[in-house]
Amino acid sequence: MQVFRSLDEIAGQSERSVATVGSFDGIHLAHQDLLRRVRELARKERAASVAITFDPHPVSVLAPEKAPRLLTPTPVKLELIERSGVDRLLILPFTQELSRWPPEKFVEEVLVKALRVASAVVGENFRFGHKQAGTPEVLAELGRRWNFHTEILPRIQFRKINISSSQVRCLLEAGKVSLAGRLLGRPFGIRGPIEAGRGIGRSQTVPTFNLASYPGLIPARGIYVTWARVASEGEEQTPLPRLSQPLRSVTNIGHRPTFGERELGVETHLLDPWEGPALSLLEVNFLHRLRDERKFDSAEELKTQILRDIRRAETYFRRLNRSRIFFATL
Repeated sequence: MQVFRSLDEIAGQSERSVATVGSFDGIHLAHQDLLRRVRELARKERAASVAITFDPHPVSVLAPEKAPRLLTPTPVKLELIERSGVDRLLILPFTQELSRWPPEKFVEEVLVKALRVASAVVGENFRFGHKQAGTPEVLAELGRRWNFHTEILPRIQFRKINISSSQVRCLLEAGKVSLAGRLLGRPFGIRGPIEAGRGIGRSQTVPTFNLASYPGLIPARGIYVTWARVASEGEEQTPLPRLSQPLRSVTNIGHRPTFGERELGVETHLLDPWEGPALSLLEVNFLHRLRDERKFDSAEELKTQILRDIRRAETYFRRLNRSRIFFATL
């Protein structure tokens, strides 16, 4: 996948394109449906398939106080879009100036002049242009003016739940990671550098890897069954870090109240042993919530509960293996 970060860069491409536009935070099933349809039309029309997104998230520029915690920080979003198989990704820097473009100017400058679109694919809730004046119907009308086709895809639901980034956020904030994973089409994950802890786990309970402060959305506090993927020292500096195969794990999100700590932390205990080089990067994928975090009277009592959590996690993984449910997108 080719990545472009300005209209001037991508305008040098000669062939016509089929494109879709959106923030694409989370790359959930509805986003995946859009990207799949773009690829299908591009093959049919012998054009390049293009996804257009923005950095930073538009709300963080227009109303910073209302900006959501991102489901997928930009580097992860790029990886997921690349997995979709589109030919090109255009990342437009979102500025106050761009936000003032009316729908007509956005279509003319981006879709017509820079991308030479043959078709545009959007969802029925798509909005664009100044004050979100552009709707799918407006885009279709502008397409007729500039001779490109507009395809509008209906909303996608799972168990009567509309699939959207905001819905996924709500589920994760409530700790409903299993259902959030259904809407995403994969387990929700977070990724970041490993930082040194105080050594309490290794000396008093069980050893853990601690995730450094994470800027994106983190599920509600609690204990979770997780897949962990790790990278050795040096690998985290590469654009696409080389991560291990998924390792069974249990993850705590919380403030470690038994030890009087207040800072929110994410700490993961590996059920599968790691015997490779020293680790520097950790990715945690959330499968199932076990319980709330709570304060215990002693480290020994906490350790007893952690061992109970580990046994429940091992039971979960045995059932997962028997049902042959695996997440190919991990």
